[in-house]
This record gives sequence, C-alpha cells and structure tokens, in this order.
Amino acid sequence: MPQEHSILKKLLLFLLGIGPGIFAIGYTIGTGSVTSMVVAGSSYGMQLLWVLALSCLFSWVLMEAYGRYYLVTGETALFAFRKNLRFGNLIAILIIIGITFGQWNSLIGILGISANAIVETLALFLPSIKGNEYGWVLGIALIIMGTMYTLLWKGNYSIFEKILLFFVTLMGLSFFLSLFVILPDPAEVMKGFIPYIPQVEGGKMLVAAFVGTTMASATFISRPLFIQGKGWTKDNLKEQQKDALWAAILIFIISASIMSVAMGAFYYEGKVVTKVLDMVYALEPIAGRFAIAIFFMGTLAAGLSSVFPILMIAPLMIADYQQGKLDTTSKQFKIITGVACLIGLAVPVFGANPIKAQILTQVFNVFVLPLVIAGIIILTNRKALMGEHKAGIALNIGMVLALIFACIISYSGIMAILE
Repeated sequence: MPQEHSILKKLLLFLLGIGPGIFAIGYTIGTGSVTSMVVAGSSYGMQLLWVLALSCLFSWVLMEAYGRYYLVTGETALFAFRKNLRFGNLIAILIIIGITFGQWNSLIGILGISANAIVETLALFLPSIKGNEYGWVLGIALIIMGTMYTLLWKGNYSIFEKILLFFVTLMGLSFFLSLFVILPDPAEVMKGFIPYIPQVEGGKMLVAAFVGTTMASATFISRPLFIQGKGWTKDNLKEQQKDALWAAILIFIISASIMSVAMGAFYYEGKVVTKVLDMVYALEPIAGRFAIAIFFMGTLAAGLSSVFPILMIAPLMIADYQQGKLDTTSKQFKIITGVACLIGLAVPVFGANPIKAQILTQVFNVFVLPLVIAGIIILTNRKALMGEHKAGIALNIGMVLALIFACIISYSGIMAILE
C-alpha cells in the first residue's frame, strides 16, 4: 500500500511539474481533437499517424521557441510582435482575429459535443429523455457554461492550472483504459508512420483538421503568458524545455491512443461516425457499459479541459497586445469571457450537427499558423534581443520545417474547403 501511494505521489508531482504544458494539452486535446482522431481512425485506420507525429514534433519546437523567448526577454508574444516587428501592429491584430475566430468556432462545437455526450449517456439509463433531447442538451450546456464562467470570474492562474490538471489526468487515464480494452495491431500502428494522404472525399480536410487541432496557434501565443503566471524566470530555462517536451509527448500519446481505439472499434467493421456516442457504442459489445463509461469520461474531460482555456484566449491576447501581462481579473477579461460563453451556446441553441461543425472549425485554425511561426523565427534570431540564447541551428531547422509544413497544410485546407 505505501508503495502504491508513493507511485501516485510521484505521478501527481510529475503532472504538477508540467506547469504551463497543462494549458498546451488543454488547448490541443479537446473534443475537436477527439473527433478528428476518431474520424481518422474509423475511416483510415492509422494511416494519418505520421501527420499527428509531425504536428506534435513541430508543436514541441514552437513551444520551446516561444517559451525561451519570453524567459530571455521578458516579453510576451503579441506585445513582442507589436514592439519589434515591422508591421507588427497589423500582424498582432490579424493573429488576434484569426485565433479568436478559430477558437470560438471550436468552442461552439466542443460545447455541442460535450452536452450531447452527457445527454446520450443519460438516455441509456433514462429512456424518457428520448424525444426531448433538445431541452436536455440546452440545459446541460447552460450548466457547463455557467460553472465555467463562475470559475473564471473568481479564479487565478494557480486555480486554473489545478482544474486543468484534473481534467487532463482524467482524460488521459480514460483513453489509456480504452486502449487496453481494444488492443490495436502493432503492425498497423507502425504503418501509420509512412506518409500518405487518403485520396478520397474529405481526406485533405481531415489532414488540415489534424494539424489545426494539434499545432494550435493559441497554444504558442499564450505560452509566454502562462509561463509568466507560473512565475518562471530566466533561471527556469531547463524546466521550460522539459515542460515543452513532455507536453508534446503527452499530446501524441493521448491522441494516438484515441485513433487506435477508433481503428479497433470501427475501421475493421466498416462503421461510420455520425453521432457523438457512435464513438463509444462500438466498444459496448466488447467491454459492456464500462467501456461506454470510460470513453465517455475521456471525451467529456477533453471537452471541458478545452472549454476552460478557450474562454480565456481572446481577453488574454488583447491584454498581451496592450500591456504584455497575464490578465485574469479585469473587467475586460470578465466581459469578453462572458461574450465567449454566449457564442459557445450556438450549437445547443440551434441544434446543429456538432461533429461536422467541429471538423470544419479545426481547419480554420491552420490559416493563422504561418504568421505565428514566421514571427517567432524572426524574434528568436535577433541577437540584440536574445543574446547568447539566440536560436541555434537545430531550433532554426525545426522552426523553418514547421513553417513549410504549416504553409502546405494551409494550402491543403483551402483546397479542401473549395472542394
């Protein structure tokens, strides 16, 4: 028993040590990511695992670059763009508009999927819900948003970090358990590292959605702010590097687990995902309602872990642009998060298909990404700003490859939407 307590204590200390990386996982793995991974796994097996791997690799590079820049200069992202880049004001405003549009659209789908997941699970045990789903979905969405807004109204960085730690831990454990219920074929998993884009309708859009949800611009732009909230200084450069690496590794492991479960549950059976709990129902014949419970908890935790930071992103970026500070207590913060809550209720109110909405909104997230990458490449290579910590060969290669990858995916996303 003492040994078990020791293991749990070490796990908790490890997770607490991740720090700002918890917000990166929260932004990255939401129901948009879960939906994209499930659709990919059910439609194409593990064929898109290479896209996930590259996205996580480049996410690590960009988290490291933004984190290093803040610790060395003390300047947050948009404040630095405005101060140090030519046309920096315009670039920063475009980034604020682009990220806010993408993240608020994601929020609409996330809340719709989370509320639908709760209602459809309740319907398994309360058949009277059938036929009255709309009222239940709207009611639960209002409860979720009301709770989140109350926490944002009264909270601070430390409280936000602990709440996200709970959701991310619950999410990770749920999807790992689901993975052990349906063990994928290792050979099929390894094939996924061979680059291939499915030449079928929706293939390009799904690849763009993959990158949009994994290489999320909001993750990189907000990273300096959350490092500031953590209280890290130039003395914490090594901790920042470890934090970025572990965040990227955990994003890959959790996302790949979801894709593997979907492959095992859907791909070989030729089943298609059309409703939220289609992701879960296929597990029932193998593991009964226990499987539904664990995958549902993972999906719900993914949704709630994303709702929290997404509600914060617009006011955080505006405060970053204005003064380069983490602001979670001002009147401006409370008003804008309130507006975001109202926008998030669009799918529950109008009854749209949350899965279709979620895939499309992830695609929009890639369009601002090239600007976000190009900006940090310029800043981290200025010796006057970075001194001895200026980007080296390895970091520059990583950032340039990330920029090329983002441009290719952005073009692919445009073509997918036009098609």
